[in-house]
Amino acid sequence: MDKIINIAVVAHVDAGKSTLVDALLSQNGAFRENEVVNAQVMDNNDLERERGITIYSKPCSIHYKDYKINIVDTPGHADFSSEVERIMRTVDTVVLIVDAKEGPMPQTRFVLKKALEQNLKPILFINKIDKKDARAEDVVNMTFDLFMELNASDEQLDFPIIYGVARDGKAGLDPNGEMVDVSPLLEVILKQVDPYNGSKDDPLQMQICQLDYDSFIGRLGIGRITKGMIKNGQTVALSKNGSEKIENFRITKLFVQEGIERKEVSEAYYGDIVTIAGCSDISIGDTVCDKDKVEALPQIIIERPTMSMNFMVNSSPFAGQSGKFLTSRHIKDRLEKELETNVGLEVEELPGSDGFKVSGRGELHLSVLLEQMRREGFELCVSKPEVLFEEIDGKKCEPFETVIVNTPSEYASTIISDLQERKATLNIMTNSETDQNYTHLEFSAPTRGLIGYRSAFITNTKGEGIMVRSFESYKPYVGEIHGRKNGVLVSMENGKTLGYSLFNLQDRGTMIVGPAVDVYAGEIVGIHNRDNDLNVNPCKNKEMSNTRSKASDDAIALVPPRTFTLEESLEFIEDDEYVEITPDAIRLRKKVLDANERFRLNRK
Repeated sequence: MDKIINIAVVAHVDAGKSTLVDALLSQNGAFRENEVVNAQVMDNNDLERERGITIYSKPCSIHYKDYKINIVDTPGHADFSSEVERIMRTVDTVVLIVDAKEGPMPQTRFVLKKALEQNLKPILFINKIDKKDARAEDVVNMTFDLFMELNASDEQLDFPIIYGVARDGKAGLDPNGEMVDVSPLLEVILKQVDPYNGSKDDPLQMQICQLDYDSFIGRLGIGRITKGMIKNGQTVALSKNGSEKIENFRITKLFVQEGIERKEVSEAYYGDIVTIAGCSDISIGDTVCDKDKVEALPQIIIERPTMSMNFMVNSSPFAGQSGKFLTSRHIKDRLEKELETNVGLEVEELPGSDGFKVSGRGELHLSVLLEQMRREGFELCVSKPEVLFEEIDGKKCEPFETVIVNTPSEYASTIISDLQERKATLNIMTNSETDQNYTHLEFSAPTRGLIGYRSAFITNTKGEGIMVRSFESYKPYVGEIHGRKNGVLVSMENGKTLGYSLFNLQDRGTMIVGPAVDVYAGEIVGIHNRDNDLNVNPCKNKEMSNTRSKASDDAIALVPPRTFTLEESLEFIEDDEYVEITPDAIRLRKKVLDANERFRLNRK
């Protein structure tokens, strides 16, 4: 039987987690010599590949010497932080990756805090030391200060440091020394962590920390065996997370990780991370025990959502043109399926309407779900994201985020002014340590004020600024925050847009549709230069006449329309607008399509 060690690779987004896992797998026999392997092999979801981010925590394993090392690749984005929180109980240590240029970022603080709370002793991996502006020594000192701020114990402060270039699969103990492969990291892991101790004769105990779903065998529970052993076909007891309810079920399938694949086995032992099937309502935090000795582990508290959107049945004139799933029943079934595995999500039916209130950890968390649904053939309308308020000590409170900005110094005053207008508080302002022409800003800002700000930030910094956000805490409500400053151009006709009419509308604002595009009355076709909405006719053709003149026959020059991604659309809309999402298009529209009805409602 192998000695088992479990580790998690944690970091801020884009620090190199998945790349380091690639190197550990490829250098330890996880792939055949002739096997074609994609970069970031653990990011096997289409959306993960396209966006270059990790969305779901996923385990894999390698064999090194006489050890089996289970590795959990975790997300770095704050919206998926619940994926990180839960796996901390299943690992013996974490490899904390920090960029040799950027140093600790907001999510670095979050993942390190969770690791220290579980009394883990992290290993620091300074990545990308081949960058020309790398400052490994400064970054080590900054990370040490972060450990101190988070009240790390003396033992935790004595963390080992590895330097390397994950992309090249190299690591070493000296940033200037020769590096060949990642074995120095593995040696440090073996030195730092003792293999899991136990006895296979102990009564079974394991806690579910992740969920998965298989269309053939149903819901799957993933967790670490903390005591004893587990067998395929065994009847076990399930203690529900934080409740007295206990039920028995039979394990129908048992898997362990071998490389990146699940391998079906007949039995598994203490310390290993396993996947089990057989219980349709198994959930996060549930403890699987020997049926004759039920001993529940402490419950896992799942962070509550901070933002919600309304998912409505698509009611536009174009409904059903490209999608297969259109009804509220289809949407309900899909959301219930998502709840099988996405425990950071909450869904409730909206009374008196064909819609659902869907709550999650942030815009990205919800937009990833919407993008998946769109690709599966769903059509729906989505309202503007709203933050979820909470009452704490009798006071109305709202979610706040830490916002870190690195911007060319000439734009710093504009950024400060914009964010203070959105009720943000400036905490830190310094010159960037890597470039004196850049200014480093840190804010505490209400999430409400940040909705829709990213596009303005990109415009104001000419695309040269970097903004990173991370959930901070709930703080007292800060009052009304003004939203979008511009109104919109709304089509008042059904038809196909014409270049002639779009050309004449360009003076009124920025168009978001091009020529020869089908539109309907109530659809948003542009952004008005002023703060009011304007009804326009983008389908009007040039009137024919017998008179010809050189000026009237000049070719028209259309400015290319501004296109919105799904996230940008959700950030842009106001309370009286929807994003219409279909498999082949993303449109912006008014909730009330009829112009006269909108006028009457606005007068009330």
